Amino acid sequence: MNPRKAAIIGCGFVGSSIAFSLIQKGLFSELVLIDANRDKAEGEAMDLSHGLPYIAAMDVYAGTYDDVADCALVIVTAGANQKPGETRLELIGKNVAILKSIIPQITARPFGGILMIVSNPVDVLTYAAWRISGYPAHRVMGSGTVLDTARLKYLLGEHLQVDSRSIHAVIIGEHGDSELAVWSGANVSGIPLPHFCQLQGQHDYDSATRRLYESVRDSAYEIIRRKGATYYGIAMAVGRIAECIVKDERAVLPVSVVLGGQYGLQGLSLSIPSIVGRRGVEQILEIPLAPEEQDALSASASQLLEVIRTLDLP
Repeated sequence: MNPRKAAIIGCGFVGSSIAFSLIQKGLFSELVLIDANRDKAEGEAMDLSHGLPYIAAMDVYAGTYDDVADCALVIVTAGANQKPGETRLELIGKNVAILKSIIPQITARPFGGILMIVSNPVDVLTYAAWRISGYPAHRVMGSGTVLDTARLKYLLGEHLQVDSRSIHAVIIGEHGDSELAVWSGANVSGIPLPHFCQLQGQHDYDSATRRLYESVRDSAYEIIRRKGATYYGIAMAVGRIAECIVKDERAVLPVSVVLGGQYGLQGLSLSIPSIVGRRGVEQILEIPLAPEEQDALSASASQLLEVIRTLDLP
């Protein structure tokens, strides 16, 4: 395995934006772009390569599935786009079919790296990718609610007039309409969120947190309504996950993981804070939840389990 080689499968808005993010970070010396439309992959590789003299020495090129064999990381973004008014779960039929055509192409090669799913609905597709591939669960993850969590931190920072990097809060569950914010553990540099709100003269805690959660949950719909698609935010989120893998940071991120009994749940993938490092998902963290948060997580899981039961998976 080449620890500094990655591949991106799918060169649409999301895939090409992720490629740009990875190049900006200088994480890899070799980046392979794969797409059903070879010309599209070649065009993106050319466009990205022309800026390399200002960034870092690396090789960016359009390739084939043979090129994934020695990759440390393969990122799958291929799939149908979410249309205005369409939920992520409504994409399931189209994108599972696409995944069933992609994963066997990867498993047919001696790929021993990390498989990351970004296509939506990411939690369902992460579970499907694990089942189809037969890879160990720690080597298959989805981008999960890493972006949703960033949205929450950003909006909280705007609301409280404080640097969003000082905010510690997380979105878990489905990357979608049933996701939930873990308000019980939220804090600003160790100060519990309710107390920090009081220090800032914010006394409408319940209504403010409800409004902020709804803004996070509906962010993608609002962006899609205005510009047709979302891709910059997820590109930066995937760049952060890739950084944790390449640098073996063992950072905690709410990636989509295959559950094996955590919170009493199994037979699905959900976005749960996990330690992410060179081996992929090093450990799934069963963080404390308030009773109402546990109920919301169980409800989120029930929705996804209903969808998964309809799929024809190995």
